[in-house]
Amino acid sequence: MSFIDEINHVNALIVGASQGIGLGFVKKLLQDDKIAKVYATSRQPESASELIALADEYPERLICLEMDITDELQIIEAVQKISTQADKLHLVVNCVGLLHEDTLQPEKSLRQINSENLLRYFQINSIGAVLLAKHLLPLFRHGERSVFATISAKLGSIGDNQLGGWYGYRASKAALNMLMRNAAIEYKRSCPKALIVTLHPGTTDTRLSRPFQGNIPAEQLFSVERTVTQLLAVIEQLQAGDSGHFFSWDGSRLPW
Repeated sequence: MSFIDEINHVNALIVGASQGIGLGFVKKLLQDDKIAKVYATSRQPESASELIALADEYPERLICLEMDITDELQIIEAVQKISTQADKLHLVVNCVGLLHEDTLQPEKSLRQINSENLLRYFQINSIGAVLLAKHLLPLFRHGERSVFATISAKLGSIGDNQLGGWYGYRASKAALNMLMRNAAIEYKRSCPKALIVTLHPGTTDTRLSRPFQGNIPAEQLFSVERTVTQLLAVIEQLQAGDSGHFFSWDGSRLPW
């Protein structure tokens, strides 16, 4: 039995819900009657048209919040708003991630290393997640099973790195894995029923991966719906000893 089936009223939070995997999680969770509330964050709610349409369709169950995870004050404000409506969360999935934007592109060699770009990668891919862990902790301090999952990437595995390149993305995802491993150890002391994991979703057909899909075999390029279904299956099968670990979309553990 999955932990969602064990709980009568599940409260979920999807961070980075305006598009891609995050929006896919919102859609999937709203189809499940056991999910009482879905809190969904986006950096620019006014441009999150699909999310807003869903909120109109599910006004009692979907609550949209503005949050830029690079801004700690916005995280605090969003968590405070959730806390006025719910005293606990059972599922949090952080789907925010950066691979490319505008002039920022994955580096192919040391010549392309740029300190500003590196800081941007770490700010979004690493620091934002641990700030979430910091401020969400009180909402996990309850006696029901719960999961805090963050989307990482196999490219963040140091042990698996055979090709090099993509310095900022790889390093920021490796840092994410370490930060969440640390958070899992601390959560175990104060929120023993909460599990923290990082997840590799596989290559998913989203805006993040689109420029790099050319060499991906069709069977290895997942739709958003398939990715979300697979990741939820991994989340639902987690056991107490899995907290602090790094899982692939098929449930296998990945090397650090």
